[in-house]
Amino acid sequence: MILLNIGFGNLISSSRIISILTPDSAPMKRLVRLGKEKNCLIDASCGRKTQSIIIMDSGHVVLSALSSETLLNKFTKQED
Repeated sequence: MILLNIGFGNLISSSRIISILTPDSAPMKRLVRLGKEKNCLIDASCGRKTQSIIIMDSGHVVLSALSSETLLNKFTKQED
């Protein structure tokens, strides 16, 4: 299992990531709200502004303070 650092010492399994999204649009805000309602939201932003939303294969929605581009760079570095 390869772990991806999503900021502030928080790690997630990179093999379980379905997508990494930006939180700016209304559908993404709705996705976060629905995750909260279903108790499957994990806020790993440590009180900072959410820069990316990570969707896991388990249905969990993970919020990160790192940008999507930063996470992509970390993800691709791990694969090399």
